[in-house]
Amino acid sequence: MESQKKHPRSFSFEFFPPKTPEGVARLRATWQQLAQLKPRFFSCTYGAGGSTRERTLATVLEIRQAGFHAAPHISCVGSTREDIAATLDLYRAQGIRHIVALRGDLPSGSASLGELRYANELVAFIRERTGEHFHIDVACYPDFHPQAKSPQDDERNFKRKVDAGANSAITQYFYNAESYFRFIDDCEALGIDIPIVPGIMPITNYTQLVRFSDACGADVPRWLRLKLASFHDDIASIRSFGLDVVTDLCDRLLAAGAPGLHFYTMNQAGPTSTIWQRLGL
Repeated sequence: MESQKKHPRSFSFEFFPPKTPEGVARLRATWQQLAQLKPRFFSCTYGAGGSTRERTLATVLEIRQAGFHAAPHISCVGSTREDIAATLDLYRAQGIRHIVALRGDLPSGSASLGELRYANELVAFIRERTGEHFHIDVACYPDFHPQAKSPQDDERNFKRKVDAGANSAITQYFYNAESYFRFIDDCEALGIDIPIVPGIMPITNYTQLVRFSDACGADVPRWLRLKLASFHDDIASIRSFGLDVVTDLCDRLLAAGAPGLHFYTMNQAGPTSTIWQRLGL
């Protein structure tokens, strides 16, 4: 963990772009509440093939216009170099200097991966196109990417993103602190020393959590699955237990030297705010 202890702590909150006017209003109330916690930045996700580009940008611009730092995501799968360049130019024109660069998921029904197939190629293209204009965050996976051939191959893929010019990284969420500690040890062995901020997913819905986790390869330990399942439809007990588990996880990570936390808020302020308060942040 020595590589991580030297970095200033960064706390951030992630949203997805709403589809309806009602969703926009709910998200506005969410980010305004979370803004009181003074995070380093907010981020907003980007749909497959750039399908939410305008809504992602609109969310980021609204937050920025209120005086807060916000970073849009950008992905490459299903897009051409021309598409990506246009998005980068749009972000630059709006004065944005921080982005989260991801491979992304192939749009439903699409057979083409696009001209850039991997996140390291996207990072390299961003650097080639824009130099050092952007601070680039990338993703990494303590529980390993579900499509990785092996743990070692997944770690080498992460190093390619770093070597291509990534400034820092945000992990996929996880619930076993040891997974993060082992991952950092492996990264240090590869010479990676950029900030690697743990991604944190508050637990509010058992069925949703299992569905998300099975799809993205995040491990929900057996003891945690069984305990959550034992509450059945008792939402209050699921949320109460989930707050205890995630708060303890965050506490262990910060005590060990993690350089901050990145909360996957699911456009809700309550769970993240409660964890924040419990941690004394």
